[in-house]
Amino acid sequence: MSRFLNAGYAGLAAYVPGEQPQDMQYIKLNTNESPYPPSEHLLDAVSRAEVAKLNLYPDPDCRLLSRAIAARYDVAPECVFLANGSDDILNFCFMGFCESGVIFPDISYGFYEVYANLYGLNYSKIPLDRDFSVDFRDYCGAGRSIVLANPNAQTGKAISVGQIEQIAASNPDRLVLIDEAYVDFGAQSCVPLTKRYENLLVCQTFSKSRSMAGARLGFAIASPGLIADLNRLKFSTNPYNINRLTQLAGIAALEDGEYYDANCRKIIETRAYVRRELLARGFYVTDSSANFVLARSDRMDGQALYEALKRRGILVRHFSDARIRDCIRITIGTKQQMDALLRKIDEIMGGSI
Repeated sequence: MSRFLNAGYAGLAAYVPGEQPQDMQYIKLNTNESPYPPSEHLLDAVSRAEVAKLNLYPDPDCRLLSRAIAARYDVAPECVFLANGSDDILNFCFMGFCESGVIFPDISYGFYEVYANLYGLNYSKIPLDRDFSVDFRDYCGAGRSIVLANPNAQTGKAISVGQIEQIAASNPDRLVLIDEAYVDFGAQSCVPLTKRYENLLVCQTFSKSRSMAGARLGFAIASPGLIADLNRLKFSTNPYNINRLTQLAGIAALEDGEYYDANCRKIIETRAYVRRELLARGFYVTDSSANFVLARSDRMDGQALYEALKRRGILVRHFSDARIRDCIRITIGTKQQMDALLRKIDEIMGGSI
């Protein structure tokens, strides 16, 4: 740290992304990326002719992409906000809507706490239940802004749209942000509720179900007033935060929905298979609605299992949080990748239990 950094940031604990090592070839099951590539239609959309236009600025309003998202989710274009990944949206929301405080689960996406600290917010982390479920009643009438990942990050467990509606209805004067990064893998979106609750904001990403983690594209759907607020923040920082190729790729992904829906179905089927196999080996495994599972074995702690798998060429995610440090989070890859994982687990633990 230099002596020039503002003193208020000196103790900031930054978000730690999942590993992207370059020392050897790994089966990457650590960052919840899709194991399937973008569609051929998307690859064709990002053509040589479009690359040749990179000397020109992109459309800061992302009008064509906004209209495509609006049509896909049956909302008005003025209810859509686009940003450089859903992390960008989260940043703007913590910056703009959480001055009176914010609450979120104690086990969830790590960036929530980072943003709360970055902006010096009064925040509380609400403990999950013993089975890692969110109890929606903890958030009703909270009197502060609320941020919930649904399905929840790290656990994959989801709450119902009806429960989210009760949260939104009981906090009419506070933002309720629902982070639906993993919703396409088995949960139900609460986007339709944004037409009835002006305080409800839903954000999603193209990173997971649409195989565009490297393109950095996220979107929010909310009331026109909230979207106008987000655009005010965006145009006060970086109006060109979505490049022209990403905008084209996003439109193409929406046009090729059947391809991505099929990939989601394959991931859901593989997730069920992996969960059965891990349960048969004596693991505890969350009943996940995301493209990952959280798993724990009484035979080996999470750190040791993570390290043993890494030595064998398989990356999973391990967290130091006290309640899940005995667990590993496993991204759902292809059937072949998951079979390789299971073989390595058997090798490490000396065979099936």
